[in-house]
Amino acid sequence: MNFLTTSVLETGSDGRARFREAAIPLDGGTPMVRLSAPIPVTGLQLRLSPVGFASDFHCTQEPQWLFVLAGCMEIGLQDGSWQRFLPGEHFLSADTLPQGAVFDPTLHGHRSRQAGDTPLVTAFVRCAPGDGCSIGSAPHEPASDVTAR
Repeated sequence: MNFLTTSVLETGSDGRARFREAAIPLDGGTPMVRLSAPIPVTGLQLRLSPVGFASDFHCTQEPQWLFVLAGCMEIGLQDGSWQRFLPGEHFLSADTLPQGAVFDPTLHGHRSRQAGDTPLVTAFVRCAPGDGCSIGSAPHEPASDVTAR
C-alpha cells in the first residue's frame, strides 16, 4: 500500500496548536494511479490575501483542508515556530478550540501570513460535520517511498 504524507495542524492535549505529519493510505485505484478513500466535505471557499496580509492568533472554527494555489502562506505557532506552504502544498487545519475552553490568544490557535511578493490564493475545503477529516498517524513507509505533499 502507498501513502500520501500531509501536515496536520491540530490542538494538542495541552490546548496548544501543533503540526504533525500523517499518512493518507492510497489503497484504491490502479498500480499506475493510486487513490485515497473519498473524504467527506461540505464546501469550497477561495480566498485572496494581498501582499502584507497577517492574522492574529485564532483557532480553526471547523476542520478544513487548506490548499495553496498561488503565493506563499506561513503558519505560526505559540512556540514561535513557523511552517511555510507553497503553491501545490496543502494541510489539514483542525486546531479547534478545546471543548469548554475560552479562547486565550497566548495559549490557543495559530496565526497566518502571506510571504513574498505574490498575493496569496488559497482554497479551503470544509470537512463534513462529525467526520473531522480524521486521517492516520505518522507515515509507515521509508521517506524515499512516500509521495511528498
